[in-house]
Amino acid sequence: MIKNIIFDFGDIFINLDKQVVFKAFINQGILEFPPSYLALNDDFEVGKISPDEFISKLQSDFNHLSSTEISTIWNSMLLDFPEYRLKFIEDLASQKKYRLFLLSNTNALHIPHVEQIIGMDRYVRFKNCFEQFYLSHEIRLRKPNKEIYQFVLDNNHLIPEETLFIDDTLENTEAASKLGIKTWNLLVGKEDIIDLKNKL
Repeated sequence: MIKNIIFDFGDIFINLDKQVVFKAFINQGILEFPPSYLALNDDFEVGKISPDEFISKLQSDFNHLSSTEISTIWNSMLLDFPEYRLKFIEDLASQKKYRLFLLSNTNALHIPHVEQIIGMDRYVRFKNCFEQFYLSHEIRLRKPNKEIYQFVLDNNHLIPEETLFIDDTLENTEAASKLGIKTWNLLVGKEDIIDLKNKL
């Protein structure tokens, strides 16, 4: 029986365009997106480097771009947060049937931009739906490393078999399932978080 639900954020609640950043940087003169950028992103998502350090490292390859332009490109993957999804999670939280948690790989540039594009009022409403609101750059852990799932389980005394984790990235749900957590790898474009009742 599911008693706890852990939600991802991007492409579960807020819509993303994950390819737009790659395309934008390629359009700025690189032939392909180098693996070093992925490592840089990983460090940024666990708070190892500050936003200024992150932008500075990218500027070494794109010195014709200002820090504001790089920040704008990086945040361009963040799209809209449909109101029906916000109402869905608010309704679920009001039922008090499940303990709700958010677990997101994100960074110190994205969150202020999310607050801006969806509005602080809606962001606070969303955040208040969860018992804990875990952002990777704040807890210095990121998916799919098993330590992040164990962190959530241990800190909230959750039993894996009573816990459902929802994420759009298969690598993340597979990692969680190895700890005994129930999972739903949501297929973006084919499924929506409001279909959750069919998974419980």
